[in-house]
Amino acid sequence: MDKNSFNNIRHKKAVALQYNSSFMAPKVVAQGKGHLAQRIIDTAVQSEVTVYENSELANELLNVPLGGSIPPELYEVVAQVLVFVSDLDKLQGLRK
Repeated sequence: MDKNSFNNIRHKKAVALQYNSSFMAPKVVAQGKGHLAQRIIDTAVQSEVTVYENSELANELLNVPLGGSIPPELYEVVAQVLVFVSDLDKLQGLRK
């Protein structure tokens, strides 16, 4: 691994959310930095889960305990992301 690749991975952050209608709010089901973040991203890609990049949102979500629901102040922005991802998935034929 070259120095640039190492630096890129070292600064990566990732958070995985799960949501269904039985939840009050989306929950953080995975989170990490560095190599763990890269593993989360790789797993999402391999599982055909849409990946959305927003470093500011990731920073906020990294403060949510694993298994915890997102805080009310993030509802609107996360809802916008979920709608965007859902629409993108529909366009790509991943969801009905």
